[in-house]
Amino acid sequence: MPYADLHVHTTRSDGSLALEAVPEVARRDGVSVVAVTDHDRVQPFDGPVVERDGVTLLHGIELRVGTEGGQRIDLLGYGLEPSAELEAILEKIQENRIERGGAIVDCVESRLGIELDVTIDGGFGRPHIARAIEAHPEAEYDYQGAFDHLIGSDCPCYVPREVPSFERGHGALTESCRLVSLAHPLRYRDPESALALAADLDAVELRYPYGREVDRGPIERAIERHDLLATGGSDAHDERLGVDGLSRGAYERLDLPTGAP
Repeated sequence: MPYADLHVHTTRSDGSLALEAVPEVARRDGVSVVAVTDHDRVQPFDGPVVERDGVTLLHGIELRVGTEGGQRIDLLGYGLEPSAELEAILEKIQENRIERGGAIVDCVESRLGIELDVTIDGGFGRPHIARAIEAHPEAEYDYQGAFDHLIGSDCPCYVPREVPSFERGHGALTESCRLVSLAHPLRYRDPESALALAADLDAVELRYPYGREVDRGPIERAIERHDLLATGGSDAHDERLGVDGLSRGAYERLDLPTGAP
């Protein structure tokens, strides 16, 4: 079981685990350090790290940015103390999330002739809509089917959201975080160009549960070529932690802030 899971989502974005429940679940799953990396949201933490019930909670964030080539990638920031620039970016993103969420819900309801039981507020995303579709007794789609046929990219109810440029997002995270990492590089349409951008970052996510056999060689070569650190996490959206992550030694090499002894 990993010592540190550095990629975890809660109900403050599109996860199903409440922030207050993270320490208990971490202890159950044998994880000592959890980075809470909700999409485009900061946490109600007093500082970059807190200790709760024997578990270290690292204040993190996952921020989607756009590249010059048109690809969108996700950046993970750790040890977060948000700057005014990052807060301005996040405020605009959350406004757009609500507008986009409403547009997708309207399309789904019109297309299926149903009314979804969803509340569109800060942190709202497509997983909320997919869960509502699956839960509706008159909908014929499960969670994955909702993405595959209704709200996934190129599907009839998909609406793209606005994201900051790589340069602006990276700059704001660098100002606000102790460490910035490229998330799940082998998930992108063009992993090579995503890994090339890692040259401007501090780290890249090496440990990640892709759900399929992958060749991590390109990531390892990028780490060596650009002298990067390696991060890792489960990208948890459910109530299970530690599916992937870092050993204690690998985590300590990141030299991230620690909480009270």
